[in-house]
Amino acid sequence: MCSSWYHLRYLSPGFDQGPFDPQEYDYWMPVDTYTGGVEHATMHLMYTRFFHKALRDMGIARGPEPMLQMRNQGQILGPDGQRMSKSRGNVIDPGEQVQAYGADTVRAYLMFGYRWAEGGPWNPSNIQGVVRWLNRVWSLVVEAPPGSGAADPEAARLLRRRTHQAIRRISNDLERFEFNTVISTLMELTNAIAEAREAGLAGSSEFGEAVRSLLLLLAPVAPHLAEELWARLGLPYSVHNQSWPAFDAELAREDEITLVVQVNGKVRDRITASAGIGEAEARRLALESEAVRKMLAGQEPRQVIIVPGKLVNIVI
Repeated sequence: MCSSWYHLRYLSPGFDQGPFDPQEYDYWMPVDTYTGGVEHATMHLMYTRFFHKALRDMGIARGPEPMLQMRNQGQILGPDGQRMSKSRGNVIDPGEQVQAYGADTVRAYLMFGYRWAEGGPWNPSNIQGVVRWLNRVWSLVVEAPPGSGAADPEAARLLRRRTHQAIRRISNDLERFEFNTVISTLMELTNAIAEAREAGLAGSSEFGEAVRSLLLLLAPVAPHLAEELWARLGLPYSVHNQSWPAFDAELAREDEITLVVQVNGKVRDRITASAGIGEAEARRLALESEAVRKMLAGQEPRQVIIVPGKLVNIVI
């Protein structure tokens, strides 16, 4: 009974003029995302929707649905691939894991090791990769040499591109609950910052932007570590109160792309081309490919199908 409308009472638990404060309802409802096991779709969510529609018909609530979207999560299994249970002896105690590795590491591993909707068996060896990555993030921020910032302009431009590409990918993946790829992109950005440090970029504006962006993007994944490193940089409290970083599409754009060349649907060549290549130029480069010329043997193609910026398929 109560769990079917608790999300409404939680809006204003001290309100005594009705079931909830209408102003709080207008601000918060409908719920952005409902998460739960797949069994919730035919149990709790069904009851919640029934209550909401009944309250709507009574003039107490408004809107057709209480939730905008539902996301089902997978289940973390025991190391043996079976559902965890004491009788099987395959239960992983999260408290022990936190004691051994820290809360942020366990949290990041759970996000990285499995797709949200699928889950999978606990693998004690895989967590070490997350440990090494977070240690590297720490050293990049805390132990970074001051540097002159007078590095190769091309290296600085590359770092900015990687930073803005990371912001774009992570922002999109968070919306899609693809947390494992969020962390793989964070790892790639960490590597890019490390390479920039080796290139003498520490101390430059590009390096500072990359590190700040890394911590802002890291905050939902490893909140304690991000907060500590943000404070050590002397930045305004708190990292969790800052605006989400925005990416510049122009800065994130690649200078070059790999154009896939197919003949009758089978890949025959890959050509490096300008990111802004037009269809006429893509067609010319594909037809000039040595592999394509051999297959054409002097004939004219029946058709040339171009997917801009991605591939050219030559039909013979």
